[in-house]
Amino acid sequence: MKTDKLRMQVEALVAGGGDVRGRAGRAIDDVIAALDRGRLRVAEPSGDDWVVHAWIKQAILLYFARRELAPIGDARGLEFFDKLPVKHNYKALGVRCVPPGVARYGSFLGRGAILMPGFVNIGAYVDEGTMVDTWATVGSCAQIGKGVHLPGGVGIGGVLEPPQAAPVIIEDGAFVGSRCIVVEGVRVDREAVLGAGVVLTASTPIVDVRTATATTTKGRIPARAIAIPGTIPKTFPAGEYGVPCVLIIGTRSEATDKKTSLNAALRDFEVAV
Repeated sequence: MKTDKLRMQVEALVAGGGDVRGRAGRAIDDVIAALDRGRLRVAEPSGDDWVVHAWIKQAILLYFARRELAPIGDARGLEFFDKLPVKHNYKALGVRCVPPGVARYGSFLGRGAILMPGFVNIGAYVDEGTMVDTWATVGSCAQIGKGVHLPGGVGIGGVLEPPQAAPVIIEDGAFVGSRCIVVEGVRVDREAVLGAGVVLTASTPIVDVRTATATTTKGRIPARAIAIPGTIPKTFPAGEYGVPCVLIIGTRSEATDKKTSLNAALRDFEVAV
């Protein structure tokens, strides 16, 4: 079915023009199936920016309304009780899934991806060759690029409402350090490095100290930047205290061997990942 027609049908359902649980709701099933196969994405690159498809997020919300709680799995493996099934066609996808890693139906994992005992939620897109390591989570609608490493305990936030809100975006080749948290639509550009324990929200100050004069931004880590946790002073009625920020302290080289360039960055800037 063509995307434009699906969009019209979903928007009609959102406006109350049909029974979500009835025949009209089959368009919702088609959207989720397309997400599961990677034929649709909640957000996709457009030049130097990303476009968010609000109607697809609305379809995900309607999918929950369309389904009932039901047992998932059997006595031979892990059992669940939920509205959504889990992915099951890993061999055909060329994806390695290590027990008890779980990806919900309606998420996409590209060929060569590895899912350790972590979690990938509906609407998320995890591209080729990326590893979701142990106890890492990829929230609903998050977009993870090619060759990304999400080490143990990383939390990538999800978003369904409001539909127009941008999801978290981690672009190709980025390295996200252990126990990092990235939420609220923050974007990490290609080949950037986040040191262990970085916490990035939409309001977190991102302070670039690579030049003599620091500059502060929010919401986006630039390409190949090396970022670590930091603090900046802030005055309160009770006195001055350090509040969390993220410091951009260096730039990852563009060497062909990205692993070598990452190791060099860690030596040069003494970044823990």
